[in-house]
Amino acid sequence: MSETMTVSKQQIASKRGTLSTFWHDFRQRKVAFISFLFFVLLVILAVIGPYIVPFNPQTPDYNHVLQGMSQKHWAGTDEYGRDVLSRLIAGTRISLGIGISSVLIGAMAGTILGLVSGYFGKWVDKTIMRICDVLFAFPDILLAIGIVAILGPGLKNVIFAVAFFSVPSFARMVRGKTLEVKEMLFIEAEKSIGAKTNRIIFRHIFPETIPIIIVYLTMQVGTAILAAASLSFLGLGASPSSPDWGAMLSMSRDYIGTAFNLVFFPGLAIFLTVLSLNNLGDGLRDILDPKIKD
Repeated sequence: MSETMTVSKQQIASKRGTLSTFWHDFRQRKVAFISFLFFVLLVILAVIGPYIVPFNPQTPDYNHVLQGMSQKHWAGTDEYGRDVLSRLIAGTRISLGIGISSVLIGAMAGTILGLVSGYFGKWVDKTIMRICDVLFAFPDILLAIGIVAILGPGLKNVIFAVAFFSVPSFARMVRGKTLEVKEMLFIEAEKSIGAKTNRIIFRHIFPETIPIIIVYLTMQVGTAILAAASLSFLGLGASPSSPDWGAMLSMSRDYIGTAFNLVFFPGLAIFLTVLSLNNLGDGLRDILDPKIKD
């Protein structure tokens, strides 16, 4: 009993040491750390934003149409008199929700396909990889447009479309890591003692793929947000009246010459969000990928 408790304490201490080292290394990368703080701020706004906005993001105010930046309306008002800043804050939940949920769905599907493809090989591997090759032949945004055009516009279909083009990338990366791990001695030892396939895949191989999944997932969220905004800009995503950042850009393009703030602030929100996620992903890759550690 005492030996078991000792081993458990050692494991807990080892995990704490690993997390402490990771956090120390992460804070040393200033750009990635600042990007992380910005992303945390976005998540907080997505959760509490609709409850703290200074104005109702959906209610028109025709007495304050197309006003510029002022003390009352820091980012101005749109063509219906709605406060732009309030709509940006409210739209954070929509944009982040689409980006994170679609990438999580794509990551789960792609990870399973990659594990199966890499572990079993042969015709299973060839079939999955050839399907991925076909999907890679289409540009991501073009593939998403085709899917939404077939299914119809709407946020649910946008999430499905973005998740769909994320699957082959995750599948290929996880497959490559699976091919590497399954040749290691501890996997051969598991097979020799008759361990079940499910145990080998999900207990031993899958944990080894988590670092690359985390890194690519972080970067892919930015791509997903950009793709969702593009679809909304084209009228295939969120409804025009929605405070979605892409829809705001789409509604504002007729006012570039008269109310530049309507285009500038939604575009800035998309730019900063995608930039922060890409920088965060780069920082995580530097720490989690042993091949490029200093």
